[in-house]
Amino acid sequence: MMGRKRIDLAEIARQAMLDRGLHPDLPREAAAELDRLAGPATPDDDSIRDLRKLPWISIDNDDSRDLDQLSTAERTGERTSLLVAIADVDSLVPRDSALDRHARANTTSVYTPARIFPMLPEKLSTDLTSLNPGEDRLATVAELVVDDEGVLESANVFRAVVRNHAKLAYEPVADWMEGKGREPEAMVAFPPAAEQVRMQDQVARRLRHLRTEAGALDFETIEAKAEMSDGEVVAVRKRRQTRAHEIIEDLMIATNGVTARFLDRKKMPSLRRVVRAPERWERIVRLAEEHGYKLPPEPDSSALEEFLLVQKRTNPTTFPDISLSIIKLLGRGEYVAQKPGAPPIGHFGLAARDYTHSTAPNRRYPDLVTQRLVKAAIAGERSPYSLDELDAIAAHCTAQEDAAEKVERLAVKAAAALHLAPRVGDSFGGVITGASAKGTWVRIFDPPVEGKIVAGERGLDVGDRVRVRLVGTDPERGFIDFARA
Repeated sequence: MMGRKRIDLAEIARQAMLDRGLHPDLPREAAAELDRLAGPATPDDDSIRDLRKLPWISIDNDDSRDLDQLSTAERTGERTSLLVAIADVDSLVPRDSALDRHARANTTSVYTPARIFPMLPEKLSTDLTSLNPGEDRLATVAELVVDDEGVLESANVFRAVVRNHAKLAYEPVADWMEGKGREPEAMVAFPPAAEQVRMQDQVARRLRHLRTEAGALDFETIEAKAEMSDGEVVAVRKRRQTRAHEIIEDLMIATNGVTARFLDRKKMPSLRRVVRAPERWERIVRLAEEHGYKLPPEPDSSALEEFLLVQKRTNPTTFPDISLSIIKLLGRGEYVAQKPGAPPIGHFGLAARDYTHSTAPNRRYPDLVTQRLVKAAIAGERSPYSLDELDAIAAHCTAQEDAAEKVERLAVKAAAALHLAPRVGDSFGGVITGASAKGTWVRIFDPPVEGKIVAGERGLDVGDRVRVRLVGTDPERGFIDFARA
C-alpha cells in the first residue's frame, strides 16, 4: 500500500505535466548533449575576476542541491558592499542547444511531494552549474553598495570565479539567529559565516525598510508542504517562513532591481517581471472596511501596505488569511519584454519600477535569458535576443509558469487528499481564497490545504471566513470537496 501511494503520486504529477503541455522527460538529443559535458565551465575571458577567496556563503532549503546564488558582504565606514553571485548556467547551456530547447519548453522546475522535475537535468542543476560548497564556479556578480539608511549608493554587474565556503540551511540559521538553536555545523566549520549572516541580515533589514516606506507589500502566507516517508503521506504541514528566508528574499529582490537597471543603462532590452495595478481593487477596499480600515478608491500600494501593517500588528493570528486574500485579489504576475528607455509597467506588490528575474537560472528560464543579456551587456555586445523574440519568450514563460503552478498545486492536493481521506465527514474552519464562475475555493486552517465548496457556496467571496464539512476526496484528480457547514 505504501509503495502504491508513492508510485501513484509521482505518476499523477507526471501525467498532470503532460496534460498541461509540460515535458517531464529529457529528450534523447538533450540527453546525448548532456553526456558530452565533462566538467564545469572554466574562465573564457581575461576580464573575469578571481573572487574565490571572499567569504561566500549560501542559504537555501536543507534539501536543496541546485544552488543558484551566493552572497558576501564587507563593511566599510558607514556603508556595506554586498556581492551576490549567480551561477553561470549559460556557459554550459548555450542558446538553441538541445538542453536549452528543453529548458525553454518547460521554463521552470516543477516541485511535487513525490518527485522533482528539474528544468535542467541534475547533472547540471545540482552539479556542474550549481554553486556547491568547495567547488570553483563561474558566476555573474551583482555588486551593491548600501548605506546605513538602506539607500543604494552604487551598483555594478560583472563576471567572476567564486567558491562557496559554507552551505547553510534556512531553519538552522533562523534558530541560531533567534537563540533557539546551536550554531550550524557548516558555520562552525567556516567561522566567517557567522559574521556574514549578521552583516547580510543588517543590510537586508535596511533594504526591506526602505521598500516598505516606498509602498512594498509585506505579506505573510501559509503554504502547505506534504511530508512523505517510504512513499506514504504522513503529514501536511505549514511551511515555516523565517528571518533567514527574508534575508535571501531581500537580497534577491535588490539584485533583480539592480540587474534590470543595469540592462537599461546598457541600452539592452530585458524580460521584466511585472504585477499590474489590481483589477479587483474595489473588493480589496471592501475587505479593508470589514476590518475597520478605509482605503482610497484608486489602487495605492502605500495605503494598502499601511493596512497590512496594522493588521499584522493587531491581528497576528488572522494576518496570514488576510494576506492570502489580498494576494488572490492583486492578480497574477507576468513576464513582459522591456524596450530600453521605455516607461516600465513596474511591480505593484514590490512598489518597484524596475524588476526582472535573474537570480535562479538553474530553476527558471527567464533568469537564464536574463543572464545571456547581462553577459552580452558586460562584453559590450549586441543583444542576443530581439524585442519580438523576448515578447514571445515572455508570453510563453507566463503561460508555462501558470501550468507548472497548477501541477504543483494538484500534486500537493493529491497528497493532501490521501491524507484527509479518513476524515470525510469532519468539519473545519477556513477562509475563502477564490470565488468566480468556475467555483468557490476554501483553504482550511488545519491542515492548511485548499479545496472546492460544492454545496452552500452562494454569496461567499474572497476573504470570508467559513465553517465547512469534508464531503469527499479524489487523490487521482487532486479533488478535495467541502460543503458549507
